[in-house]
Amino acid sequence: MSRLVFVTGKLAEPALRRVLAQMQPLPFDYEVQVLSISVAALLTPDLIKRKLTLAERPDKVVLPGRCRGDLADLERHFGVPFERGPDELKDLPIHFGRKAKRPDLSQHDVTIFAEIVDAPDLSLDVLVERARRLGADGADVIDLGCLPGVAFPALEDAVAALKSAGFAVSVDSLDPAELRRGARAGADYLLSLTEQTLSLLDEFEHPTPVLIPANAGDMDSLRRVIRECTARGRRFLADPILDPIHHGFVESLLRYRLLRAEFPSIPILMGVGNVTELTEADTTGINAVLFGIISELHLNAVLTTQVSKHARRAVREADLARRIMFAARADNDLPRRYGDGLSTVHASRPFPDSPAEIDELARQVRDPNFRIQVAEDGIHVYNRDGHWIATDPFDLYEHLSVQDDGAHAFYLGAELARAQIAWQLGKRYEQDEELDWGVAVDRRPVDPTRHRAPGATMRARQARRKAGDPG
Repeated sequence: MSRLVFVTGKLAEPALRRVLAQMQPLPFDYEVQVLSISVAALLTPDLIKRKLTLAERPDKVVLPGRCRGDLADLERHFGVPFERGPDELKDLPIHFGRKAKRPDLSQHDVTIFAEIVDAPDLSLDVLVERARRLGADGADVIDLGCLPGVAFPALEDAVAALKSAGFAVSVDSLDPAELRRGARAGADYLLSLTEQTLSLLDEFEHPTPVLIPANAGDMDSLRRVIRECTARGRRFLADPILDPIHHGFVESLLRYRLLRAEFPSIPILMGVGNVTELTEADTTGINAVLFGIISELHLNAVLTTQVSKHARRAVREADLARRIMFAARADNDLPRRYGDGLSTVHASRPFPDSPAEIDELARQVRDPNFRIQVAEDGIHVYNRDGHWIATDPFDLYEHLSVQDDGAHAFYLGAELARAQIAWQLGKRYEQDEELDWGVAVDRRPVDPTRHRAPGATMRARQARRKAGDPG
């Protein structure tokens, strides 16, 4: 049986021992080493080198999750593997759970077509720049959205520019003339063809058509063009068309199910924009459900847009959703614990510590630095001088004695605002860290060697500004 050493500080020792005891039976033996420091997050590699004693060679040393520093340096010094545990002790069972491996989200089987709407109105430079952003978000094909009745004189140049930039391109129009021009310019896909316009395929061998019903809900016409393309040996994607809610949404979902049952192996595309764009709700949840349907039906592609302000992250959400659903389906499991990127508003475990546990920790603090934590009963602020709880930061101000310290007051104001948002929404709060909004916000890169204590963010920024660095 392997042997692990858990390193911690004085304040966290009781909680660590309690969690490890609750995890029994464990597949390893363990030892807890408490180094001469109160707050485990303040441990540094130099201090660990000085204070950690490994009488017997363990198989691994586990450090607190918030302990920063170069693990490779520690491994060279002690000659044993080091790893960081989770940021929260409550998550230690998950860290060492039966599903020890982290989810693999590197795979998917759904192609994302990302539409650039109103393409005729945009310059070539703007088109390419938007395509680059969409590609970075996960788009596989850039869809040029044409406008009915609006001329697109630069269509050929647009296709050429996007192809030169390395993108697969689709031309999205119901005008046969525009589709023909797109095909001649080298477009990879034509959206969309019906049985009335299928004759365009006689002129071109290369583009892959997206086939749609001749009229709304006309599945017979879609079946005819599917059979025609299959007989020709022509590649295609079929799209029964997803309708908006209250305009045939449920019936349109059933069309996808019927089409898959009738044609088990053909490639099928679903245009999800009619639901994400036309439903005023957070699109992360909408995309999660839609991609669950797509995964169950083994659909092969989606067409999405991010025009409405509430749908501004639709492509990135689609990219993450397709990966989560692929992994969950491969594991024959529910789409849970495959990453929290789609949980943008609420956290599954927002309050890792109970009010009683925070109170116990607060009683042991002997320094003036303010600690901030969030529990079910509100925002907790404590240092050696007291422990205060409120749901409104304004109710805490009189206890903080920062009326003559502008920088400290500003720091606490920013942190308490984050804490209030976390308490109101049910999100995980960590002092000195931005709230995690999942895929809705770009995450700043984390420097694992950075050492941070409560309030260090404010002090570091002040130091940089004094040195002439505005960052």
